Amino acid sequence: MRLTLLDWVAIIAYLIGTMLVGLYFKRRSERSTADYFVSGRGVAWWLAGTSMVATTFAADTPLAVTGLVYTQGIAGNWLWWSFLPSGMLTVFLFARLWRRSGLLTDVQFAELRYSGKPAAFLRGFRAIYLGLLMNALILGWVTKAMSSILVTALGVSDRAALAICIFFIIPFTGIYASMGGLWGVLWTDLFQFVLMMGIVIAVGFYAVGAAGGMSTMLARLTEARAAAGPGAADITAFFPDFSQGLTAEALWTLPALTFLVHLSVQWWAFWYPGAEPGGGGYIAQRIFSTKDERHGLLSVLWFNVAHYALRPWPWILTGLAAVVLYPGLKTPESGYMLLAIDHLPAAFRGILIAGFLAAYMSTVATQLNWGTSYLVEDFYRRFVRPKALESHYVNVSRGMTLVLVAVIGLVAAQLASIREGWTFVLEVGAGTGAVYILRWYWWRINAWSEISAMATALVVSVAIHFAQPFHGAAPIVFAKSALTTTGLTTLVWLVVTFLTPPESSGVLTSFYRQVRPHAAGWRPVAALAPDVPPTRDVGRNLGSWLLGCVMVYAALIGVGKLLLGARTVGGALLGVAVLSGWLLYCQISRHHSSA
Repeated sequence: MRLTLLDWVAIIAYLIGTMLVGLYFKRRSERSTADYFVSGRGVAWWLAGTSMVATTFAADTPLAVTGLVYTQGIAGNWLWWSFLPSGMLTVFLFARLWRRSGLLTDVQFAELRYSGKPAAFLRGFRAIYLGLLMNALILGWVTKAMSSILVTALGVSDRAALAICIFFIIPFTGIYASMGGLWGVLWTDLFQFVLMMGIVIAVGFYAVGAAGGMSTMLARLTEARAAAGPGAADITAFFPDFSQGLTAEALWTLPALTFLVHLSVQWWAFWYPGAEPGGGGYIAQRIFSTKDERHGLLSVLWFNVAHYALRPWPWILTGLAAVVLYPGLKTPESGYMLLAIDHLPAAFRGILIAGFLAAYMSTVATQLNWGTSYLVEDFYRRFVRPKALESHYVNVSRGMTLVLVAVIGLVAAQLASIREGWTFVLEVGAGTGAVYILRWYWWRINAWSEISAMATALVVSVAIHFAQPFHGAAPIVFAKSALTTTGLTTLVWLVVTFLTPPESSGVLTSFYRQVRPHAAGWRPVAALAPDVPPTRDVGRNLGSWLLGCVMVYAALIGVGKLLLGARTVGGALLGVAVLSGWLLYCQISRHHSSA
């Protein structure tokens, strides 16, 4: 694709705009690390929530969803749709608790909830493991996606595209992210989200048009299924065909076993950035930045609604169009950019590149700010230089941001594919999620519970990766590996919990007073703090959690049914979504009016 002068004007205008935002918030962010990392705790829910959505809207997302639809049909999206229950748990069971904790990073939780050398080790280890290693891996696969976009869009080689990302885009993002702190990240995220949503809607519209319109595209998909033979599944199905058996490996199908693992195990057992059981990562960072508990809860609720119910369909429709227009792709993820370049009007080319830059840079900026917060607050400040001036830590944060930029480039050069990064992160976090949930609601969890869970998940997943004991299609291997890792990890951390002593009563009492978790799992500790009114809200919160899941899933599937022509079913599901939303609004209003 050859860019014109107007295309370059659009791209350069976007880059200048983001840099100006960073400069605008530079003075506000440099007052303290609280201003730099959590915006002085003065952010409104809609801005914090939109920033969460923008962060998960990376350059890899439209490509990855196109690949899932191309190979496993619409049902393949349960790989990430299944995380909604975890997200809703964060809304109603954890957002208020995180906001009450008063932390600057979620890694600091280790020394709020636990004590002694194990707590200090856990804090320092998680700071390096998440802030440097995992962060670099996440940004590595996002960079891999952006480089593949540049290959298709600019007609350059893989090496040249990766060089553009490593030596220009990432450093540019690092500069404006390091200047503006979280304030700069939040406001650029808002602009980047609006821009990228406009782009993906346009791509979806023109892709369906190129396939002949919705009805013609669906008819051609039916013809393609018939031509593929009796083993091909319905690519537009929302759920696997259980009649084929749990491990069926048909074309355009998600194996039922994999679906069951996604929906019954993955959401509570797996650690994954943006969908951590119990919250955490940049989700917790955004909660810390909000004005109060209500804004913290609403920010995560808005994120889950936008992430699961509003965004997916432009990507999915583009994936369906790619099946019709580009059959037999060796790299299904490439179908998205092929459609965008071949069928978007020429006037959109510069805006298309700017939109993907926006998606890419919003994720990079957040991950840089979030990862730096761990490395500076939870490692450098805690273990290296604990008594320096705030200005010193802000300057170190800016320098550490640029160090992360260099590490990202090294990781991106080693990844073979986007899905490779996704899958590895999921597997090394399998089985740890239950600890992250229960540490808020059960006093007996200790630092060794978390340490043993993280270590076991890492060792087992790496061992499975090298031994390769499971065979079959990639989704089946993933499901079996996930079940094995989850089972062994859960067994180990439970045994370790009961073989090691509980945390000291002083630490537990202090945590209970500050956070005020549900009293049922803290009875021995609550007895030591009779002056603290007991919190008993789990039943009500679980009811809200269920309503939230019904609301979003009904909206997600209802919109899809309407788009695919099933108007009666789609309308009924949207009615369920509206009713659930109204009941949820009443629940939230009653809670905060009585608080």
